[in-house]
Amino acid sequence: MVVDLIGSCRAFVGVSETGSFTAGAAVAGIPQPVASRRIAALERHLGERLFDRATRRAQLTPFGRDMLPSARRLVHLADAMEHDAKRAKLRPLRLAVPDTCSTRDLAELDAEARTLGIFLEFRPAPPGERAELVRTQDVRAALVAVPAAEAVWTVPLGVAATERRPLPPVVHLETLRPGRAAGAERRRVWIQPEDDVPHLRDRVFRVRDAVGLQPAQVAVADSLTAAAAGVYASADLLLCSPAQATELGLGWRPLGDAELTRGFDVAAALGEDAQHLRTRLRAAIARCLGAPDQENPT
Repeated sequence: MVVDLIGSCRAFVGVSETGSFTAGAAVAGIPQPVASRRIAALERHLGERLFDRATRRAQLTPFGRDMLPSARRLVHLADAMEHDAKRAKLRPLRLAVPDTCSTRDLAELDAEARTLGIFLEFRPAPPGERAELVRTQDVRAALVAVPAAEAVWTVPLGVAATERRPLPPVVHLETLRPGRAAGAERRRVWIQPEDDVPHLRDRVFRVRDAVGLQPAQVAVADSLTAAAAGVYASADLLLCSPAQATELGLGWRPLGDAELTRGFDVAAALGEDAQHLRTRLRAAIARCLGAPDQENPT
């Protein structure tokens, strides 16, 4: 017969401290018959009586008095373990995220995760650092940049400009070629750091070269802020998602030269963390990344 050693010791301690099987059972949070059965099982397991059944009060036998300190230690350790377990469940899952995610987006993701019992702590970082943060265990998981074919979440990219320089329904980079006149305008396309990854950056460079733009007309900005400032101050364009264009007050259009898509997947030290993010939080992460069309994947 398997003995619930902790439950039996909890009943034993409760009865010994109150001097009553009824009161001791209440202290242990169990019915009196259950407390009696557990103490009897513990006595069989230990091979000796813990209480003198010949008296009306639950009185310890000499053996019971000798065993009580050990039983108390076991109960205290079990209580401490349960307390530690509750604290561990509340420990946040540190997640490296694109630094393009807004405070509101992250707050809404965190709020939805909490309803599922998942507590997140965010570490914004550029794409080149996020997977490294997982490797060095600075974070438990990261939303990493991957080609669209390998992605769980995909975000369409196009170009955006200020409303004072309206764009056609579809933008072709060849229309940015400067004219022959002296001092002709040389509009640039700014690539923000989030898209400074080979599967996106190199493809844009190939299109640039194919349509005859000058190398400086497609450039990687030091930051999204710097890229947006360049667009506000000139006729330049920003490579970005529709959600980013809306946030920045820019008019967004798709590119006709190439279908560009940000792709994201999860890198995690534990497979369970990755599974939770890919499934239970898939829709919330999609909204955070600006991919709301993927909220209900098949």
